[in-house]
Amino acid sequence: MANINKQIKFFYYIKSYMMRFLPASSYKRRIEKLEQNLTEAQLQNVSERVSYYCKLSEKPQVFSPKYTIRDLKNPVTPKTYYHDTYEYGRFFPQSFPISFVFGDVTEVPPIPSIVKSRPVSGENENSVLLKLDKARHFVWIRNDRPFPGKKDMLIGRGAVFQQHRHEFYRKYFDHPLCDLGQINTNGGNPEWTKKKISIEDHLEYKFILCLQGNDVATNLKWVMSSNSIAVMPKPTVETCFMEGKLEGGKHFIELKADYSDLDDQLNHYISHPEDCLMIIENAHQHCEQFFNRNVEDLCSLRVLEKYFSFTSPKA
Repeated sequence: MANINKQIKFFYYIKSYMMRFLPASSYKRRIEKLEQNLTEAQLQNVSERVSYYCKLSEKPQVFSPKYTIRDLKNPVTPKTYYHDTYEYGRFFPQSFPISFVFGDVTEVPPIPSIVKSRPVSGENENSVLLKLDKARHFVWIRNDRPFPGKKDMLIGRGAVFQQHRHEFYRKYFDHPLCDLGQINTNGGNPEWTKKKISIEDHLEYKFILCLQGNDVATNLKWVMSSNSIAVMPKPTVETCFMEGKLEGGKHFIELKADYSDLDDQLNHYISHPEDCLMIIENAHQHCEQFFNRNVEDLCSLRVLEKYFSFTSPKA
């Protein structure tokens, strides 16, 4: 049975609230300590990721946020976003001004802001990515069953509210190579409704549907860390997982935006298992860069350090 590395929310909240009472060293000292535990290759990876997450290159002409880091200590819904930002913000002076747009973000804010997600294309410099809502989004699979023993079908379970998801289900709900189900009982189409299934049940299939929702496809990270393959159009929104760097045919099976080539794609990859194994290996390599806790902590601190260097007069 596969191991699912998923954080338990109860312990997550205990840890998050405890951080408000624990002393924190300065961010410079914390960064220095983390760097001492990493290799040159890991430090290079951090540098590249920080440049990708925070693209700011000059101080903004207008920057008048309503909040400071201190305000993150009093979370409101969505609370996990406050907790995840304060986990690293606590190492910086509490008076530093900060702008954030929490939730499923698909537009670029008018001033440099901390976000979970942003559009892949266009001028997105004001969208500074931080790993937010990570207990829900960053879930990994270890020791999954081998790919050849899985079913030659596409599994899909999800809430069908958005028009693009509705269109996919309309086209392929009864397709012989698909096992699709809508898990919401309001909206969508009642005829598509099926019970929610576990991650373990998904992993019985070679191909797993990863359609974007309000922003990214939440299941993409655990799918790419498994021995199944993500099937989806090219991502238009990205998080700290760097969905914008993923390539169709290399990291996932890419569908056309109108889904018209699903038949051809599934039949090709069912007939060419060697191509599937190559995709799985590339997907694993992409995921592995997120597994080291010291790397992840350093990335988040370096992102905030760069952000404040452009937005805070005291940085």
